Formats: sequence, structure tokens, C-alpha cells
Amino acid sequence: MNLDELEKILISKNGVTKEYPFGDEAMVFKVMGKIFGFIMWEKSPLQIVLKSDPQDAIGYREIYDCVREGYYMNKKHWITVTMDGTMKDEILTDIINESYDLVVAKLTKKEKKELSLRVDGYKLKED
Repeated sequence: MNLDELEKILISKNGVTKEYPFGDEAMVFKVMGKIFGFIMWEKSPLQIVLKSDPQDAIGYREIYDCVREGYYMNKKHWITVTMDGTMKDEILTDIINESYDLVVAKLTKKEKKELSLRVDGYKLKED
């Protein structure tokens, strides 16, 4: 998976914004203002940091050499995936979806309602 494909998957999720709060070297993807992933796009190969269930994170690290603890994040809840071609794209997409879902699950009721009223990052008018 290349940078464009990876970015397209991340940004396609409802309510997601792309920002650069850590400087140009990291594309940060947030849902409702909360980080669920970021790409260190200047690294070769690319690296992506994603939120993960702690037990899943252990499993990913045991199965894949390309997965290690989260770069600059809580090592228990975040993983870094080096995009070296050893992980199937489908698995990485599942991990991205899990990361997004974990962050959405922790949103407040008000934030979840606001998110449900968004389509492609744009707020819809409430009835």
C-alpha cells in the first residue's frame, strides 16, 4: 500500500480531519478532534501509528516483525506498523478500522451524536 492509498483509507472515515500538529513529518488523522492514527510519511518505508486494543497489540507484535510499540505514544495502546510489504493490505485496513472504532467508542454521547450527523467530514443540518 502506498501513501496515497493509505491516506485515502484514513480520510474516508466519517468525521475525520488531517492535521500537522507535530510538524510536516507526520500526517495526523483525528475523529472529532481525537487522534486515531498518524503517518510518518517521510520515513522510508512509511510508518503508521494506530490505536490498538492492548491484547491485539501484543498479538500483532508477536505475529508481524513490522509491528512494534507505538512511536511517541502510550506503548500499551498504540502500535507502529512499518510498511515494508510483510503485512497484507487487508490486515492493515482492519487495524485502521479498529483504531478508528476504538476512538469513536470513547467519544461522549454528544460527540457521537454530532458524528452521526456528519457525512464526509461535513456537518448536516439537524431537523
